[in-house]
Amino acid sequence: MADELRGRRVAILATDGVEQVELTQPRHAVEQAGAQVTLLSIHTGQIQSMNADIDKGDTFTVDRLVSDVSGDDFDALILPGGTVNPDGLRVNPDAVGFVREFVGSGKPVGSLCHGPWTLVEADVVRGRTLTSFRSIRTDIRNAGGNVVDQEVVTDQGLVTSRDPNDLPAFCSKIVEEFAEGRHRAPTQT
Repeated sequence: MADELRGRRVAILATDGVEQVELTQPRHAVEQAGAQVTLLSIHTGQIQSMNADIDKGDTFTVDRLVSDVSGDDFDALILPGGTVNPDGLRVNPDAVGFVREFVGSGKPVGSLCHGPWTLVEADVVRGRTLTSFRSIRTDIRNAGGNVVDQEVVTDQGLVTSRDPNDLPAFCSKIVEEFAEGRHRAPTQT
């Protein structure tokens, strides 16, 4: 089924320090399923990806600034990891506001590795079950989230995975969830 996301608009929100494979593999998966993908960032030009947080990877051209869009412009969102990427996003009010609005709308979101840091900052993990890279699990718990150690976790359209080793399962699950579309908007407890 190469057309399950035909007509869907998927945003990837990332900045410098994004883990290259966590940007490229999910992007490829949703594009192969027919989605139109837009790379959003907090600055114009190019973002520098990394490999294992240490070695420079490729650069990627930013399509639009997150400050110039709204959640209404997209059907689904991908938040890749890398340590530096979400650390930069979570201190940017436009990025945090966009993520808060998006999750609140009930539209599907995929996030892996350190990507949930931005979800924590947006205060949208309370009462949700998710997974992440092990070093940020305390942050998720402190923000009211329930953390489990599984390769992929889905909670009302929020898809999370632990690290690049989980990408095959993550990519498959985001295509499935993005095809399902909007879920019941989460309620904060």
